[in-house]
Amino acid sequence: MSKPSRRNPSARRAGPPRRRPGWLWPTLGVATSLAAVGLYLVIGPGAARSRASDPSRAVPAAPVAHEVVAENHPGSATDEPSSSPESPSKNPPGPAPEGMAWISGGTFLMGSTDGTMRDALPVHEVTLDGFWMDRTEVTNRQFERFVRETGYRTVAERPPDPKDFPGAPPENLVPGSLVFTPPVGKVSLDEPYSWWRYVPGADWRHPEGPGSDLAGREDHPVVHVCWDDAIAFARWAGKRLPTEAEWEYAARGGLEGKRYVWGDEFRPEGRWRVNNWQGPFPIGNTAEDGYPRTAPVGSFPPNGFGLVDMAGNVWEWCADWYRPGYPSGPRKDPRGPDSSDDPNEPGIPKRVQRGGSFLCSDLYCTRYLPGARGKGATDSGASHTGFRCVLSPCRTHEGRPR
Repeated sequence: MSKPSRRNPSARRAGPPRRRPGWLWPTLGVATSLAAVGLYLVIGPGAARSRASDPSRAVPAAPVAHEVVAENHPGSATDEPSSSPESPSKNPPGPAPEGMAWISGGTFLMGSTDGTMRDALPVHEVTLDGFWMDRTEVTNRQFERFVRETGYRTVAERPPDPKDFPGAPPENLVPGSLVFTPPVGKVSLDEPYSWWRYVPGADWRHPEGPGSDLAGREDHPVVHVCWDDAIAFARWAGKRLPTEAEWEYAARGGLEGKRYVWGDEFRPEGRWRVNNWQGPFPIGNTAEDGYPRTAPVGSFPPNGFGLVDMAGNVWEWCADWYRPGYPSGPRKDPRGPDSSDDPNEPGIPKRVQRGGSFLCSDLYCTRYLPGARGKGATDSGASHTGFRCVLSPCRTHEGRPR
């Protein structure tokens, strides 16, 4: 089912409902556009996006504030990852940049054979060069520094453009974002409207809307960031977003064909290894893992590459355009398709999201598994959407960004 969205407020059903409907993207974190579910309802049914979508559109980059140590910088944060005849690179070319881990180059099987994830087929072999990756998701503390130094305002903090919503009452064109809001009683799992709400004033500083703040959440992952916001941060940091292949390879941590990023057993030695949902969804998260919503980064053990939260906590943006399935093409450092195509919402350009969020569970949504995929419109964030960055090695310079 396509949900009402900023670009496409109409909704249509695609096939019969399922227990874990693959189209239920807002629940899976693969959200539709900024106003999926809520903004359309706030602005009104007469509002329709009139401006043609430009798949190449992105927020202008803020000035790069750090020394850049990468072949593909300075320049766009979506520049292609580097490659060389001697790749895949196994050993780091120098000291790791602060807060990053070296992901040695190698070959792996990308994709998923899970029957509920048909868009992650076919499973195919991919070879990658080595790269550095942030050990954690970008935190509120890190994002606050970026905003303080650049004056950047996220998309959720900006009023919707009246040109995008002809006929909408001006008083309804207010900044805000999607917030997960548990319903009071039992609801149908086919109705994401029941637990997603567009909240005026919700943004990265106010995760649940006005009245909420970041006190005590400085080291939680930043949320309510759309793809454009993540790109702006990456450029400032002298980094880039990971390709989908890089993200999955890093998430697997050197393990081949395992169900989870830590192995095949869900709770080895009885320990929680992921911040996800426990209890009946969406009305009762028992928070047995200790966290009803986001958790401080690093609250759970790292994977084999030293990365934390590669499953659960928040969805993470990737550089690739989203299309269902994996087309034939280069298997060496693949960068994904050159355009987006989501049959559920034609014409809305979307990028890949990975890793699942605190809303995922084996009882309802299993898209926190390493081969599972998500998607999101580039101008859309939500209360369970964040990101982390990567950096390609420079073979001619030494140093590292601060």
